[in-house]
Amino acid sequence: GTGMVEKAAELAEKHGWFLCHQFETEANWKFHEATTGPEICNDLEGKGFDYWVTGYGTGGTFHGAGKYIKENKPDVKIVLAEPAAANLLASGIATERNADGSPAGTHPAFSPHPIQGWTPDFIPKVLEDGNKLNLMDEYVAIPDGVAVSTSQALARNEGILTGISGGATMWAAIETAKNAPEGSVIVCMLPDTGERYLSTPLFASIEADMNEEELEIARSTPSHILEPVSA
Repeated sequence: GTGMVEKAAELAEKHGWFLCHQFETEANWKFHEATTGPEICNDLEGKGFDYWVTGYGTGGTFHGAGKYIKENKPDVKIVLAEPAAANLLASGIATERNADGSPAGTHPAFSPHPIQGWTPDFIPKVLEDGNKLNLMDEYVAIPDGVAVSTSQALARNEGILTGISGGATMWAAIETAKNAPEGSVIVCMLPDTGERYLSTPLFASIEADMNEEELEIARSTPSHILEPVSA
C-alpha cells in the first residue's frame, strides 16, 4: 500500500536507486498493450471470445491489455474484479494524489483483504487512467474466502496450482459465466503459481506432518516409513 510506496521512495532517494513508479508510469500499461493484449487475441484467433475477466494490482494489465482488446475486438466485454473488503472503484471516491501521481494517503474505502498482489490501499494512477477510457463493462466484488477456496479447488480438481489472486480471478470468471449467454467464451489469466504462497493462508489447512490416513499409506509397505517423533 502507501507504506511500501513511501518506503521505496525513501530508499531510492537515500541510495540513489532507480524508482520504477510502477503505479504511475505509462510504460506499465503500454507494455501490456504491446504484448499481453495481442497475445490474448492471437491465441484466440479464429475462435474469438466474448468476455475478458481480470483483477488489478497496478492496473497495468487491465489498462494496457484492455485498451488493445477494445480497439481490436470492441464487442468483447471486460470484467474487472476487486475485493469486496476493499471496494475502491465501487465507492466512486477518487484517490488523492501527490504531484507525481503517487497516492497522498490511504483510500477511505480500503480495508485489509487476503488477495495478495491485488488492490493496494489506493487506486493506482495507471488503473485510474484506464478507467477514464471506459474499458470496464462489468464489475465483480470478490467476497472474503472465495479466492482461497477457489484456488484450492483448482489444485484439487483441475491440477492447476495457482495463487490466491488466481483463485479470485477464476471465481470472478465463474460468476461471469453464470450470467453470460449460453456458448459464451470467457477468458481469464492465472499468471501466478501457488508455490509462492506456501507460507500463506492458501496452505494453512495442510498440516506439515502426515495425518493418520497418510501414515497408513506409508505403513502399507515395509521401507522408508517416517514415523512421527513422540514429544
